[in-house]
Amino acid sequence: MTGDPARQAAFELLTAVRERDAYANLVLPSILRRYRLKDRDAALATELGYGTLRAAGQLDAVIEACADRPLHRIEGPLVDAMRLGTYQLLRMRVPEHAAVATSVDIVRGLAGSRSSGFVNAILRKVAETAAAKGADEWLAELAPDEKEDPVGHASFVHAHPKWIGQAFADALGSHEELPAALAADDARPAVHLLARPGEITAEELALVTGGTEAPYSPYGVHLEPGSGEVGELDAIREGVATVQDEGSQLVALALSRAELVGEDTGRWLDLCAGPGGKAVLLGALVGLDGGTLDAVEQTEHRVDLVRKSTDGLPVTVHHADGREAPLPDGAFDRVLVDAPCTGLGALRRRPEARWRRKPEDVSALAKLQRELLLAALRHVRVGGVVGYVTCSPHLSETVGVVGGIVRRKDLGVTVERLDAREYLPGVPELGPGPHVQLWPHRHGTDAMFLTLLRRTA
Repeated sequence: MTGDPARQAAFELLTAVRERDAYANLVLPSILRRYRLKDRDAALATELGYGTLRAAGQLDAVIEACADRPLHRIEGPLVDAMRLGTYQLLRMRVPEHAAVATSVDIVRGLAGSRSSGFVNAILRKVAETAAAKGADEWLAELAPDEKEDPVGHASFVHAHPKWIGQAFADALGSHEELPAALAADDARPAVHLLARPGEITAEELALVTGGTEAPYSPYGVHLEPGSGEVGELDAIREGVATVQDEGSQLVALALSRAELVGEDTGRWLDLCAGPGGKAVLLGALVGLDGGTLDAVEQTEHRVDLVRKSTDGLPVTVHHADGREAPLPDGAFDRVLVDAPCTGLGALRRRPEARWRRKPEDVSALAKLQRELLLAALRHVRVGGVVGYVTCSPHLSETVGVVGGIVRRKDLGVTVERLDAREYLPGVPELGPGPHVQLWPHRHGTDAMFLTLLRRTA
């Protein structure tokens, strides 16, 4: 294969995702190491790969508009190369020669001159049309009509499947904010770090990493997008800090602050702990007061991640299904249900996810979410609080799950909803309550959802 290493690495990432259903964030580090890319070159490869994956559906529509055949009749490696070139032309404004020639070189090295000639012709047409019409104008033209289908239009322009755009619109309550929400979800996210309580302050972490203190979490630090291999930071390697979105920090903090009825005995539970980010924060917080955290995780490799991330903290990790954890009922002051979900709230950090998820995924997950929330309500003591969290704003995974549980009269427990906004002081635009829905365009966080339920009997 010929071409520059950054584009080669990005192309290899696209191939891994397409052929093996790989997770981009898991395979990219090894690809960067193999090509010996660091600093600016690693940042370029990441932007090319992640950006192309985020925009894949939009890029496909552009390519098909310039091709004489549907995409499914074009060989996969050629599609990867055309997506990579089209992304550079439309979304990075890379000069035509650099975007086209490097993509053609990649194909020539793989499939020969005939295939490279085909890719060259398509990318030249993409470049010419974008230059003649303007890239943004062309994308708006390819999108559904804005007046007839505002959700479809905004979803296409900001590279989201329409069903996800509709889920965002439903959670926002109107179409007015939808373009801003989708645009923020489509932008390169800042890297968020957690300063482990009791080990390092956010101020100290910002100083040693060159970052800035987070606006809302007292333990958060933000790094600029493309800040390089975060795992190489001394603070991460030494275990005094970890990567965690500020929204995840905020929902865990809200649970730790929620008002109990009766004394907090310092026995907390994380019922869906993998891969361990929130368990680190909760374990560190409860440990400051001499308490303990039980952390439950069903998947074996994620159990190992939880144990590794909480090493040195007063955390006991259990390999079990959270719905049937071997733990006593009515024994915990605070229980977190960070429920498995579609992850629609973290699409900006999982570039391939938006095109993999399907609407039918929601119903199966909602059933699991209800069962986990019911288990949490069994484990929490009377007067204790359960925090129900999803990294998704989809109403069927959020207020739909909670509402269905709260309305039931046959559970053997009764609950009251707390106003979660009270436990996120200083965070603006939290809506009418009592739950909290965070948003990338409002708060700069993932779209985390939180409900706080206190058991009353």
